[in-house]
Amino acid sequence: MTTEVVVFEERAAGGGKRVGFARLNAEKSLNALSQAMIDLLRPRLAQWAEDDDIACVVLLGSGERAFCAGGDVVSLYHAMKANPGGPVAPAERFFETEYRLDYQIHTYPKPMLCWGDGIVMGGGLGLMSGCSHRVVTERSRIAMPEGVIGFFPDVAGTWFLTRMPGRTGLFLGLTGAHMNAGDALYLGLADFCIGAAQRDAVFVGLTEIAWSGDAELDRQQLSLLLRRLAAASGDLLPESNVARHRALIDRVTDYTSVEGMLAALRSERSDDKWIVAALESLERSSPTASKVFVEQYRRGRHLSLKEVFMLELNMAVQFTRRHDFAEGVRALLVDKDRNPRWRPSRLEDVSAADVAAHFEPPAGFDPSPLADL
Repeated sequence: MTTEVVVFEERAAGGGKRVGFARLNAEKSLNALSQAMIDLLRPRLAQWAEDDDIACVVLLGSGERAFCAGGDVVSLYHAMKANPGGPVAPAERFFETEYRLDYQIHTYPKPMLCWGDGIVMGGGLGLMSGCSHRVVTERSRIAMPEGVIGFFPDVAGTWFLTRMPGRTGLFLGLTGAHMNAGDALYLGLADFCIGAAQRDAVFVGLTEIAWSGDAELDRQQLSLLLRRLAAASGDLLPESNVARHRALIDRVTDYTSVEGMLAALRSERSDDKWIVAALESLERSSPTASKVFVEQYRRGRHLSLKEVFMLELNMAVQFTRRHDFAEGVRALLVDKDRNPRWRPSRLEDVSAADVAAHFEPPAGFDPSPLADL
């Protein structure tokens, strides 16, 4: 069994072309995205982009539990604890290279399919969201739950959350509510729902396509294959919780402050499990992170993709130099006591100045390290 954290494979396909497969290979950690994975993926994707014989690229995860459960924040925690309040070089490198990888995927010149089976959260959604063809299954469980670890929805969350119907992205980013395959299609996070058992049929189908080498025609061919297989899986598509609760989401997000939205959500007194879980997640989240996200959502609505990643890099680095991110990771993933000691601990004690500081370029970040995107 290979110990490589990303397994690369090329399979012969029609038209004399090949299909490149990149499989995240850290099943025990639910394929959490690590620096080592990023450092392998970026050059291989660049190589495949330049190789005329590679017609299509596939991203997938090892095992049946997850495509990718997020970034390897435990490693970042140890780096933050080594230099509390100051620059954290490993974290800064991680976020810069992760965002470069995400941007590379968003702008990839060839068809790229993401097999988003199982858990797709945080950094995993960052990988999936930029692919030209995003497949979810009846087992997909998707979320941006960063608030509970004192962080914010990054990896282009500023881009895709602000482009969801109405204010659904505001609700999902604030509460970290879980999404299923029906939600992903409704929100534009995925393009096709195909039964998990059909994975091998999809991959075999990729090798049978008569690829032309013309990216637009090849994207069309891939869409036709996936549409046909999705049609055979129609009875597996779960109902969208977001669509079902759209009126409630609209009512709650009429308020402009986190305090207002939280009070409105509590006043709904819903016993629906999905809403109860969303409320509990918001109540557990870092007050600072919650307020920063609402401002992120407001600022991000008209930014370009490059500007989004530049903004998020500023934010990510600012979070690494403050208390709540390390504390949130400690409480949830390191000590696992689930009792984070947020500073401040109440929404009303988070100042506007503190929120604004999260958007300022950190020392040494002018110009932005991502200015060359």
